[in-house]
Amino acid sequence: MRALRASAVAVLLAADRATKLWALHVLRFRAPIRILPFFELSYVENTGAAFGLGLGHRGANGFFIAVSGVLIVVLLGFLRRWPKDNLWLQAGGTLVLAGAVGNLYDRIAYRFVVDFLYLHHWPVFNVADSCITVGALMLAWGLSDDKKTA
Repeated sequence: MRALRASAVAVLLAADRATKLWALHVLRFRAPIRILPFFELSYVENTGAAFGLGLGHRGANGFFIAVSGVLIVVLLGFLRRWPKDNLWLQAGGTLVLAGAVGNLYDRIAYRFVVDFLYLHHWPVFNVADSCITVGALMLAWGLSDDKKTA
């Protein structure tokens, strides 16, 4: 299970890094690219929490780095303890872990998180944010399912 989790995190992290590097080197220097009437690629430097919460305070970067580090350590501990046969917990935790590592990398390397996916009427986000969101939903499902069978 650990090897599979490590492989999944590596693939998701590579996808996150590749798309953010593209956004940094290409999208940053141009106008937003409209893909659909409700979706565009639009470069944003997010100095806040997920989905731009707390945006604009660069001094909070150290706080977000610390919180991310603690989250990653705690999540690794939970992943070891959660039932291996509960795929909702294992997959959800792996997605959240990959997303947290992806955004932590940005905070350390750039002092902000690169966001570029913009669904109108929703804050700009990235692949790591998507992993965290889907993973959190899977964790909620897995935790509620685990209580029913416990």
